[in-house]
Amino acid sequence: MSDFASRITRSPRPYAPDLAAEAVAAFGQADPAVAEVLAGAAGASPYLRGLILKETDWLRGALAGAPEAAFDALLDDVGRLAPPDTLVGLRVAKRRAALLIGLADLAGVFDLTATTRALTRLADVAVDRALVAGLAPVLRRGLLPGHTEDDAANGAGLAVLAMGKMGAFELNYSSDIDLICLFDETRFDPSDIADVRSAFVKAIRSMTKILSERTADGYVFRTDLRLRPDAAVTPVAMSMEAAERYYEAQGRTWERAAFIKARAAAGDVAAGQRFIDTLTPFVWRRHLDFWAIEDAHAMRLKIRDAKGLHQSQGVLGRDVKLGVGGIREIEFYAQTRQMIAGGRDPGLRVPDTRGALAALAEAGWVDNADAKTLTDDYVAHRNLEHRIQMVGDQQTHMIPNTEDGLSRLAALAGPGGADDAQAIEARFARVHRICEGFFAPKAIGGDHNGAADIPDSFNAVVARWPDYPALRGDRAREVFARLRGGLLARLAGAADPDAAVLNIDRFLAGLPAGVQVFSLFEANPQLLDLVVDIADTAPGLAGYLARNAAVFDAVIAGTFFAPWPGRAVLHADLEAALDASPDYEAKLDAARVWSREWHFRTGVHHLRGLISGEEAGYQYADLARAVLEALWPVVAANFAKRHGAAPGRGAAVLGMGSLGAGTLAANSDLDLIVIFDPDGVEASGGPKPLSSGAYYARLTQAFITALTALTGHGRLYEVDMRLRPSGRKGPVATSLQAFINYQSRDAWTWEHLALTRGRPVAGAPRLMGEVEAFRRDLVAQAQDRTKVLGDVADMRARLAKAHPGPASLADLKRGPGAMQDIELLASTAALLSGAPARGPRRQLVMGAGKLGLSTRDTDRMVALYARLSSLRQAMILSGGVPGAGTGAERFILSVGAARDIDTLIAEIARDTDWANDTIAAVLNPA
Repeated sequence: MSDFASRITRSPRPYAPDLAAEAVAAFGQADPAVAEVLAGAAGASPYLRGLILKETDWLRGALAGAPEAAFDALLDDVGRLAPPDTLVGLRVAKRRAALLIGLADLAGVFDLTATTRALTRLADVAVDRALVAGLAPVLRRGLLPGHTEDDAANGAGLAVLAMGKMGAFELNYSSDIDLICLFDETRFDPSDIADVRSAFVKAIRSMTKILSERTADGYVFRTDLRLRPDAAVTPVAMSMEAAERYYEAQGRTWERAAFIKARAAAGDVAAGQRFIDTLTPFVWRRHLDFWAIEDAHAMRLKIRDAKGLHQSQGVLGRDVKLGVGGIREIEFYAQTRQMIAGGRDPGLRVPDTRGALAALAEAGWVDNADAKTLTDDYVAHRNLEHRIQMVGDQQTHMIPNTEDGLSRLAALAGPGGADDAQAIEARFARVHRICEGFFAPKAIGGDHNGAADIPDSFNAVVARWPDYPALRGDRAREVFARLRGGLLARLAGAADPDAAVLNIDRFLAGLPAGVQVFSLFEANPQLLDLVVDIADTAPGLAGYLARNAAVFDAVIAGTFFAPWPGRAVLHADLEAALDASPDYEAKLDAARVWSREWHFRTGVHHLRGLISGEEAGYQYADLARAVLEALWPVVAANFAKRHGAAPGRGAAVLGMGSLGAGTLAANSDLDLIVIFDPDGVEASGGPKPLSSGAYYARLTQAFITALTALTGHGRLYEVDMRLRPSGRKGPVATSLQAFINYQSRDAWTWEHLALTRGRPVAGAPRLMGEVEAFRRDLVAQAQDRTKVLGDVADMRARLAKAHPGPASLADLKRGPGAMQDIELLASTAALLSGAPARGPRRQLVMGAGKLGLSTRDTDRMVALYARLSSLRQAMILSGGVPGAGTGAERFILSVGAARDIDTLIAEIARDTDWANDTIAAVLNPA
């Protein structure tokens, strides 16, 4: 690495030339560029001038080579300080480091990152040495049972957490350091904890004194321990267990923000990092947390009130850190957005401010242009802050309140290194504009009260809203007041305003709390459009949203409107969510939350016309398969804890009906068969062994419960096991050999028809493969065509008797020529042709010849099934038969490609009559 002189890109100007000359003379012969830097620094900064004069001999050697090498050597010397030398040694190191870093910064040799990182590295080493010195007498006196003086090097169980800018390697030039000191109580006998705490308090006070006390040699770092839990009443040393309980029960938003930057910096670093990891659920909420915006905004206003910083007139006397448009604004902006989304996206958990802005922009949470503006202005603000502090080594962020003071700063920064007052003012204004727009948005659309152009019919409904649970809190009412006008204006523009406002009313009435959801709407106004669209078109989905408002997280998570990822990606995503859950019950809840979000996504895509109803069916089936595939091993592992590993070769779950065919509806049950192979093993092991048959029967019941149990996050699916051999009378789990024997010898034609749609969906891979091979072989066997057609005709007659009447818009599944009828014909085609296809479309195409269907009739039958399937999905989504003029009617007509409901009903009747006649002709050939 090249030396200091060759890397100089700028130089400060001597504000006081006589003082500059004195410092250069004391330094002696120097490279002209180095001399210019020394003169400018000494002539503009009394503090740096004093350091140059005091450390001249050391500085000559430090500037002769690369500053990084000199700094590393300095830290190495500090790291070797023994407790008796710590007090003086740290102070000497601090002034040398401050001098070297300051000169490298002013000369352009260090950029902002190198400057703040060097300051932070010095703080880390200083805290480590001060802690060792503080612990030494405590350990020497035996006040920490089970520990000796050798344990001082790793903190003897005490961890020092660096918070704020120190934690993020962002220390400023004359920064305080914020520390939290916690000890690992598990290293001590519970009866000794009080004495241990007292001993650690002594050590920490000694450490703080070593760092903060000003002596003839100066000081090291002003140290602040007030970020610890409930600092007014708690000791400076707390157990990690007590701290964790505090954050779980009482932790506030500002404390969550503080831990974004937290880092174990000294002492027992491993224990400190484990503690930080335990706070992950506290800092990073599982759901998108827009409530944090309100809390952060309140903190901003509180700081301004306390410091009297609401007004922003001119540059002189301006607070570059806490003032309007200052450094803290940018930090709040980044950290608040991190808290909103970091629970779902670990990539946003970046401690430093500029890194956080870059990650937020890459993930789409911050506009790229805004991120760049804030990053550039943050760098400029921080450089200005450093110049302010270099003048007198004071922890101040105030721009001087005189023109002379401002001129001194300009001289310290040098030509091209400082902005004029107008540029500084413009920078504050840019930051304020971006940040204020995020923290304090204006009312969304319409007037504040939403009274203009709002139908009178809304009044009675709207009058009920203040009494709903979601609007009882002051904060909820405050945020909602800013939304109200825009919401009502959108509802007034709906296809059926009165129906839409009633559905929104149900949505609001069903919300258990409002601040989080309303804050989310305020930060993402496009969600109001979506909610009104849902209320206008799919009231059932609106009711679902009221109970599951957290699904909005998925809408704004960045990939909501991306193409469908496919089952493999879904499975991997769910598997990761399950792996991250700490116990069995949490895994079941995680599966429900995950499934709910993806269900919602498919419904919205269908509602917005991004996918057809037929495509929605494929997606719902993919989703169900991913759930079954990921959840089966979780249930099996939990069951094995009590009853041992599964005996034999395990089990396979066979999906039947619409699941197997890949044509699920949003509200479909799952038809399942569980097949196991004990492979000659009679019983399981484990604490409570079971016979093989009982083991798999109870495992199946456990799996059904996992799917159907109603938890706080709802249920996954209803399950139907009636397609297993012998139906309701047979065991819930069937052995492989019994299944093969039954299907080969005793099964009815309808059971073979059902098997044409069977698909192994979970379980032991090898067994799944064997079940599928058997299914294909069975379907491929030659059939008695006359018998099959006759049996199918009898089945149709029984179905018609059970559900008399023609197909209708209200029931597109049952009735002559409706979906169920076409599915039966498709399964017949597959069985007669031996085709392995499962879906009705492919079954009809592959088996049309065996049915005697012409290509034209096959195509028409396939098209009719697709239309009925799409309409049925739309009917489920919109909540039933649409009323005239409603958004639901508009949606149904769009899906059905008809000009009005009467035309659509007539077309369905015509087409299903044709399908009925065609199917009857196939099953009863002349």
